[in-house]
Amino acid sequence: MKKGRRVILLICLLALLTECIQKPAALEDNSMANVKQLKVESTAFADNEPIPDKYTCNGNDTSPPLMVTGIPNGTKSLALVVEDPDAPSGLWIHWLVWNMPVASELKEDNVPAGALQGTTSEGSTGYHGPCPPSGTHRYMFKAYALDTLFTLSSKSKKPDLDKAMHGHILAQGTLTGLYSRK
Repeated sequence: MKKGRRVILLICLLALLTECIQKPAALEDNSMANVKQLKVESTAFADNEPIPDKYTCNGNDTSPPLMVTGIPNGTKSLALVVEDPDAPSGLWIHWLVWNMPVASELKEDNVPAGALQGTTSEGSTGYHGPCPPSGTHRYMFKAYALDTLFTLSSKSKKPDLDKAMHGHILAQGTLTGLYSRK
């Protein structure tokens, strides 16, 4: 009989723990629930296609032209994060830009007036194009439509921008380019 009670007690305890674990998930921030989709494109390369050398460390290392469409009403600024999720040391940030004016086009090798740039994984500001040590890497150009402007400094890194954007993202989209050094 004692063994039966233990089993019942264990089942009740597991049910209680399961309920406790699941409740916080229901209370999580739903700030991403209503985020719309942006379309991010470039005249230099298509989604999941190779990035031309011009925009890499093997070329001029200039930022590619980008077009962002589907920007929702209420957008006060845009942000852009360029990252390499395939870097040997983990996520590598190639470019951080925020407080960009609401416009559908970002010209080649251009940071719009009023926009601010943050610190990359390399430890400096500005665009640092693809330069993988080996193999083909994915470079994700992530655009965000935001309902505010930020007072971040140029020493800010991706976690700082992520924290500032939390709850302010109206729409987001990604263009992925591929690159392998020759």
